[in-house]
Amino acid sequence: MIATCRLVILAALIGWQAPLPAVSFVYPVPCVPGSESDSLARVVAGSAPPAAPGIDAWRLGAISTVGVGAFAIGHGWLNNLWWKGAPADFHVNWKQDWTYALGADKLGHAYFTNMASKVIAGSLRWSGVDTLTALWTGSAIALTYQTYNEIRDGYSVNYGFSPGDVAANVIGAALPVLQHYVPALRNVTFQISFYASEPFRNGMYNAIIDDYESTTHWLSFDVHEMLPAEAQAWYPGYLNIALGHSVRGLIGSGPRQHVVVLSLDWNLKRLPGLPTWLRSAFEWLHLYHLPAPAVEIYPNVAWFGLRF
Repeated sequence: MIATCRLVILAALIGWQAPLPAVSFVYPVPCVPGSESDSLARVVAGSAPPAAPGIDAWRLGAISTVGVGAFAIGHGWLNNLWWKGAPADFHVNWKQDWTYALGADKLGHAYFTNMASKVIAGSLRWSGVDTLTALWTGSAIALTYQTYNEIRDGYSVNYGFSPGDVAANVIGAALPVLQHYVPALRNVTFQISFYASEPFRNGMYNAIIDDYESTTHWLSFDVHEMLPAEAQAWYPGYLNIALGHSVRGLIGSGPRQHVVVLSLDWNLKRLPGLPTWLRSAFEWLHLYHLPAPAVEIYPNVAWFGLRF
């Protein structure tokens, strides 16, 4: 039987697809009764005042206001970035959906929807909404928002509705819910990192989020928690292993390539003796992949003292 244990708080600034205001939220931590170790505390760190009994109307009103404002800001930004010009008839993008970015955009969609689901779910839990309702509602709202964007793309001359994007959005929104029910999935964190590519530095993109050569998407694996109990004593909890994907050669005459990287990943919230606020900050930071030693394993082998 799953019980709801200690809640955790995270301050997050979401800037993947739209510049949204900072949001402080409480994330639910389900756990086995009597134990907090096998819980989502390893996904979002820190602690927070308990949610008020019942729904707190003021808190719910505050996050609703922030949510509506974030939607308005994001809509205006995306409208200026992607949807300007005369609308086209609704159409599906079949030809370029999996070719123009070699599929890297699908990872971007999954990452953003995963992040948004966590922020919304945590905010609802902070308002007093029960854990399961918050999780499912957070994922549903994030998926609805992204589906709205996909429909808008369907009326854009330069884009078109993307079934692949929708599938990626579903995966990203489902992950927080699955992590609640499947403890093993809590050992995986979806991350992103940016390092300006030459095309971006040369002004070929309006925003870095449109440049997938500047972007790496990561899956960070909590090796310490995946090891048997007897082996955890010798493996540092702050050291994860991450698998990254990027692309190369999207612009120009060179070969278009997938890039796969294996990297260390700093799980800094596991450093001993941290105050709660710093552990919470490091948990937020862990949603971004910090520079670390890495090796490119495809299409070539290349070693990096620090890979951004």
